[in-house]
Amino acid sequence: MTDWSKSSWRAKPRIQMPDYVDSAALETVETQLMKYPPLVFAGEARRLKAHLGAASRGEAFLLQGGDCAESFEQFSADGIRDTFKVMLQMAMVLTYGAKVPVIKVGRMAGQFAKPRSAPTEVIDGVELPSYRGDIINDLAFTPAARVPDPARMLQAYTQAAATLNLLRAFSTGGYADVNQVHSWILDFTEGEKAERYREMASRISDTLDFMRAAGVNRDTAHTLSSVEFYTSHEALLLEYEEALTRRDSTSGNWLAGSGHLIWIGDRTRQPDGAHVEYCSGVLNPIGLKCGPTMTAEDLKRLMQKLNPENEAGRLTLIARFGAGKAGDHLPRLIKAVQEEGANVVWVSDPMHGNTIKSASGFKTRPFEAVLREVREFFAIHAAEGTVPGGVHFEMTGQDVTECTGGLRAVRDENLSDRYHTACDPRLNASQSLELAFLVAEELSRLRQDQIAARAAG
Repeated sequence: MTDWSKSSWRAKPRIQMPDYVDSAALETVETQLMKYPPLVFAGEARRLKAHLGAASRGEAFLLQGGDCAESFEQFSADGIRDTFKVMLQMAMVLTYGAKVPVIKVGRMAGQFAKPRSAPTEVIDGVELPSYRGDIINDLAFTPAARVPDPARMLQAYTQAAATLNLLRAFSTGGYADVNQVHSWILDFTEGEKAERYREMASRISDTLDFMRAAGVNRDTAHTLSSVEFYTSHEALLLEYEEALTRRDSTSGNWLAGSGHLIWIGDRTRQPDGAHVEYCSGVLNPIGLKCGPTMTAEDLKRLMQKLNPENEAGRLTLIARFGAGKAGDHLPRLIKAVQEEGANVVWVSDPMHGNTIKSASGFKTRPFEAVLREVREFFAIHAAEGTVPGGVHFEMTGQDVTECTGGLRAVRDENLSDRYHTACDPRLNASQSLELAFLVAEELSRLRQDQIAARAAG
């Protein structure tokens, strides 16, 4: 890519990005960020890409989850720990169902910017610029708070670095011990309503007992007490991304140093746009959100632009259509991929297409709709003979009431109890783990069908 540079996106059409009024202040911040160390390293990104290549072949499964938008105000060690804990629980359940390694990727340490459906919002007759995430402006509904402030990028970097530091400590310091994680799962299945999940939890216990009896424990197998955990975010604020772009000394290629995996949103995936231009030139794995308006022709152009070498694990297609709509769109996109012979990882995002406004006025997502879209995703891939490679959730380890349904039966009237999101509604800890059990059932069924098909053939 001889015509690509880390700033070549500046010559392309840009959308969903702020116009900073103080260009000198912006330049000062960018200069400062360029001096900071990268948050992630090229070897880590290459390792994640290799894992995702395995997921594209059905030899691994991607679990991607975390906050809709990370917050400066709500930032805390406990919040990071709680989300990490639930991710570990979900991963163990999915590993048992899929019988393959689960790749753990958090929407963390960089998920600060959000695209918006409108540039302004009106409250009580007052119109102000939309909140675009803490890295750009403030949630408070005042004229001063909504002015884009480039200095917020420095705070985002500091918070991302602290988050990564804690995640790395949790991943290797014993917190991720497999037996401890499973004890958390057993706590979840104690209730009467969780009876359907108890059997799978018991089978996991039997497996761990067998491993211990065979001499496989944390002292003999390092992988039982530590995990690989990666970070991801939407690469929306390109000034921030460019400032953290570094050349890999090993390969000479460019690395997006802000996160291991970066993705392009459904609103910013124009083949000739700034976001696609930037992502096309970095070595990181790239995610691409695919909504109902994605055409087969655009998908083919995007695959060629983002993965011209057809490298396994380079490109993850994140399908987000809405319950009842996957059948109208996913098969035609699968066909486009097959026509190109493209290597991709297919991932379901059942959150973004299922957002509704509740009777009480809160933006929410019904748990049943989320589950339905996941089931449709698996059913379509089974029918097409293709590989469902992962799931992508907006979730938190906190006990929030933002999505309705689930074992604890969050109802419309409960939404106001603990509605803390700065942007979109998230699954709480209980809903997240319940969904992991249900996805594990789908994976287990898929595996059994594959075994039966091989035996018949």
